[in-house]
Amino acid sequence: MVKAVVYDRYGSPDVLRVEDVPVPSPGAGQVRVRVAAVSVNLSDWEGLRGSPAYARMGGVRSPARRTLGSDIAGVVDSVGEGVSRFRAGDEVYGDNLALMGGFAEYALVPESALALKPAQLTFAEASTIPQAGAIAVQGTATAVPEDRFLINGAGGGSGSFAIQLAKRLGCHVTGVDNSAKQDFMRSVGADEVVDYRKEDFTRSTQPYDRILDLVAHRSVFAYRRALAPRGTYRCVGGSARALLRVATVGGLVGRLAGRSIGIFAVKQGPAHFEPLAALCVSGEVTIHIDRTFALDQVPAALAHVGEGRALGKVVVSPA
Repeated sequence: MVKAVVYDRYGSPDVLRVEDVPVPSPGAGQVRVRVAAVSVNLSDWEGLRGSPAYARMGGVRSPARRTLGSDIAGVVDSVGEGVSRFRAGDEVYGDNLALMGGFAEYALVPESALALKPAQLTFAEASTIPQAGAIAVQGTATAVPEDRFLINGAGGGSGSFAIQLAKRLGCHVTGVDNSAKQDFMRSVGADEVVDYRKEDFTRSTQPYDRILDLVAHRSVFAYRRALAPRGTYRCVGGSARALLRVATVGGLVGRLAGRSIGIFAVKQGPAHFEPLAALCVSGEVTIHIDRTFALDQVPAALAHVGEGRALGKVVVSPA
């Protein structure tokens, strides 16, 4: 038996508990990983709460997966039939969004979701990269020098990576988050910072060329107002209502105003997060780990992220 953090119903961190579960057996195309570190994503908090509504996909009344945690790093313990890229003893990392299960001593992961961990990165550092890195890399990919680039939700994991990537591309970067994260956003490169509780960035006197919104909750008309002519707005998370509005009428509203408004569909897999890992290894991008929690502290780790207190990434170490 091994330990895992499980839950059977949506709710607050109080519904989580540490439980002894059978050692999972890898199926065809799967790898069993002894988890050394798993970083906490906002998607874990949403999966715990069952909110927004899209977090209940696959399990409307109860969770489809009993154990959360997707961004893992660890050591290959066993491989299933047909696995050819990895063998026992390999140090790996990846985004296990399909199966989850990272908040445990062992997890099953599809072979295609994993990459060999760079030797220069610790397990904790590697675990911060897969999901947040893919969002940041793809969310800043079309930026050009001198763009006025705004990132909403910039004080967390994806946001702190995105600030650094946009600065590398020569953009003027504005970070938006709560008051406790203002100094942190400046420390990772933001030229300007906005406390969303005191200021509405959609009413800026200087509109933005690009907006990456990690926590969308305003109307498409507000986003249109915030964009410069030919500007681009993309959201990757937020309230179900805001995402639905962007998905249904955002494109039309944007086109009529000579702007582009839409949802950003993040591509998953090593090809989309390894470029950031390479920049972290070279020192061009810095990994910021706010706090590290033990396995029995997963409820506190999730609350730290979900309540907007994390500066950069939060990591759980099952060991």
